[in-house]
Amino acid sequence: MKIWLDGGLQDIESARVSVFDHGLTVGDGIFETVKAVDGRPFALTRHLDRLTRSARGLGLPDPDHDEVRAACAAVMAANPMPLGRLRITYTGGHGPLGSDRGEHGPTLVVALGETVRRPDTTAVVTVPWTRNERGALTGLKTTSYAENVVALARAREQGASEALFGNTVGQLCEGTGSNVFVVLDGEIHTPPVASGCLPGITRALVVAWTGARETDLPLDVLERAEEVFLTSTLRDVQAVHRVDGREVAGGAPGAVTAKAMRVFEERAGEDLDP
Repeated sequence: MKIWLDGGLQDIESARVSVFDHGLTVGDGIFETVKAVDGRPFALTRHLDRLTRSARGLGLPDPDHDEVRAACAAVMAANPMPLGRLRITYTGGHGPLGSDRGEHGPTLVVALGETVRRPDTTAVVTVPWTRNERGALTGLKTTSYAENVVALARAREQGASEALFGNTVGQLCEGTGSNVFVVLDGEIHTPPVASGCLPGITRALVVAWTGARETDLPLDVLERAEEVFLTSTLRDVQAVHRVDGREVAGGAPGAVTAKAMRVFEERAGEDLDP
């Protein structure tokens, strides 16, 4: 396996990032996960645009899109696989053992790991912790993911693949690595970005392609929604058959969700960089 590190391909066994990299010492970094199908990335332009927004939110230099594209192409060519998780990581680089940044400049890593198609349905749980819709990192895709690690471990303990958060005012927000949609009276709704959720790439495409409405939703909407589904880079559109202890839509994708799944698959297949 080969990865891209700071300007070129390197063998994964010998590639090294400094132990003083700010991404390691203080979580000062951002990332994107891109779906790669037979060596072709999906929605790469949208991912690079969000990478830049996240960099600006942290005060990092804008990433060089040409360099990142070249890195992605090189890594996919060096590691052929039918379905891959292409991970772009961009950190504050070598720095001191505190919050101040050093003068060495950012670190760029691009790696690819093989994955498999997600199941059509999954189970989720809600967790007692909240997303801060007014935090400094709200809406940014940063490497500060420990909160998600804890919540996802809770979900795994309960036989689920995702944990859903409310925000500080009791509204439905997002999952650890997904956006959430609900069906009410036959219409699709999803929390607005102002709720504190990440502006997901798949989320934006689903809103555009299905006419879903961005709506402030109380967390307990999950107790009465006719259907629930998740969106993310590797889930695409995935139905939820159980929320906590409640079975949803008879345990199978409901009619509205099934249509959203079909629409997304068709539209994504027509344009790899929508």
